[in-house]
Amino acid sequence: MEDLKSIIRDVPDFPKKGIIFKDITTLLQDAKSYQRMVDLLANRYIGQRIDKVVGVEARGFIVGAALAYKLCAGVVLVRKPGKLPSETYSKSYDLEYGTDTLEIHKDAIKPGERILIADDLLATGGTMAAVVDMVKTMGGELVECCFMAELDFLNGRRVLPADKVYSLMNF
Repeated sequence: MEDLKSIIRDVPDFPKKGIIFKDITTLLQDAKSYQRMVDLLANRYIGQRIDKVVGVEARGFIVGAALAYKLCAGVVLVRKPGKLPSETYSKSYDLEYGTDTLEIHKDAIKPGERILIADDLLATGGTMAAVVDMVKTMGGELVECCFMAELDFLNGRRVLPADKVYSLMNF
């Protein structure tokens, strides 16, 4: 993983002073690295029944859609309010300074479907915890939450089901 980790660029003081942002675009724009990252994640789930992969706005779409293709699964989008055209289920959740809301189409997940949730990065876990709650409320069976990378020092795993988190790279 060190070769993939070394491609991810650190951007100091973004989006605010004191934060070192992990910029994954450098990995995504390198075709071989992007393909390797997707293959490594997908290989974990080959042979399991995955009905749908849920991608979380916006970078989770990049990881989720590629995984769904590799796993012959459908893709479900979780978006910010007002971005989905049909009837939605909404979930609000707490952030460090306020709240946010996510939406999913009400007909996107059927009871009993096996769901893999994908995102680029696990930080504090608040967004992913909200998505897990939506999937379970809709009757989906959570296979796992998978991430391209995880910021260990933020301990986002603590708010997610303990045995349902996988990260390809850890920082």
